[in-house]
Amino acid sequence: MIRFENLSKTYWVRNRHKVVIDNLNLTLPTGKSLGLLGRNGAGKSTLLQIISGAQKPTTGRVLTDGSISWPVGLASSFHKDMTGAQNVRFVARIYGVDSDELVEFVRHFAELGDHFFMPFSTYSSGMRSRITFGTVMGIRFDTYLVDEVTSVGDASFRRKSRAVFLDRVKNASAIMVSHNMGELRDFCDAGVVLNDGKIEYFDDIEDAIEVHEKRMAQS
Repeated sequence: MIRFENLSKTYWVRNRHKVVIDNLNLTLPTGKSLGLLGRNGAGKSTLLQIISGAQKPTTGRVLTDGSISWPVGLASSFHKDMTGAQNVRFVARIYGVDSDELVEFVRHFAELGDHFFMPFSTYSSGMRSRITFGTVMGIRFDTYLVDEVTSVGDASFRRKSRAVFLDRVKNASAIMVSHNMGELRDFCDAGVVLNDGKIEYFDDIEDAIEVHEKRMAQS
């Protein structure tokens, strides 16, 4: 369960407050894979970061009764001067999981070869996505936050990524941001649409996609 209580986020932009999240009050259900939709700049990534604790809300709070991953795709969660292996080992210690097991899982999953033992700053964006996705998938969370990364790599790697993600959400929840409606249909059974700082929940992902696409067409 994830619950928003009077949740707001504003930024100071050009001498005025820009509201990105506007007083949300909503409980997201347990055991659902949710697609998070909204136009560019609607605040989807900001909301994921607030849910994970990577950003603080301006007002209100997020309550949960389970563990939540950091947003997959948030490359800033890794230190640029540490190697991929060192970063993974550090994450393992933070989350209290076996560091050797996690390092071995990510090494095989990410398929980076010797780059796994090179500084993170030398990685391409695709390599960073591979290792961050692999690290999150190597830890058992109650809710996974995924931000536009399951399409990284060649066809073989994408199949592997989808397979491990589907395996994880058999016993967990997920919130996924993607501009690929087919991907959302593959992974998600319900949806939430973020628009003008407000959020709407739909028990069927098709209903969420329909509302989102109508708004995009109007704009």
